[in-house]
Amino acid sequence: MNRYYYDFHIHSCLSPCGDNDMTPNNIAGMATLAGLNVAALTDHNTCKNCPAFFAAAKARGIVPVAGMELTTAEEIHTVCLFERLEDAMAFDAYVSERRMRVKNNVKIFGDQLIMDEKDEVTGTDPWFLPAATDIMLDETPALTARFGGVAYPAHVDREANGVIAILGAFPENEGFLNAEFAEAENRESYVGRYPALGRKRILVSSDAHNLWSIRDKSAYLELDDEPYSGDKIRSEIFRLLRRPVSGDK
Repeated sequence: MNRYYYDFHIHSCLSPCGDNDMTPNNIAGMATLAGLNVAALTDHNTCKNCPAFFAAAKARGIVPVAGMELTTAEEIHTVCLFERLEDAMAFDAYVSERRMRVKNNVKIFGDQLIMDEKDEVTGTDPWFLPAATDIMLDETPALTARFGGVAYPAHVDREANGVIAILGAFPENEGFLNAEFAEAENRESYVGRYPALGRKRILVSSDAHNLWSIRDKSAYLELDDEPYSGDKIRSEIFRLLRRPVSGDK
């Protein structure tokens, strides 16, 4: 068993609120400088920059995870992670059909750039990506699992698009085995006020929208990595995330 430092919530230049220098290669490079072993790309309601990020991360020795920050119909942000890149892209195609079609105003919200592994722009998404989908929060865990993924509420300790701020409590849905905090120091006070969080695995990630927000290594998972491979590490991550906290050792 070894420690693997992670950040499971990073946005690229495809998210309109993400800086244009959040390219797949720049993110991978900054993750390396930060001392991370594992990083997930989680743009708003899309996975289209995940293929380029996989190539960039692997080239720098980072274990990549494909993901998405899904905006539910209730305007709640939910992290959806996938063990296999092809499953993430299938989920991307599914979510695309359930997105709200609102034109992106580049002057107000920013570009939505799709890139290849060389950080060259291959296209843009014309529709405003953070807009709510018609996917309800309660259906998110089972829906994500259908595509081989794991879903959990994002930044539960924030007001903006946080599940507790919107619902007033952490959901009782048994499909949510994990919960994300933006700040590790908020865990104790939130668990004290919302006991349901005490039965969840707490993950801490940056929700970085710019390079300097990718934090130095802090949060980690203890993983069995023998015999070592990127696929082995990813498999162990998802084995852990799919396991109830009561099953943790």
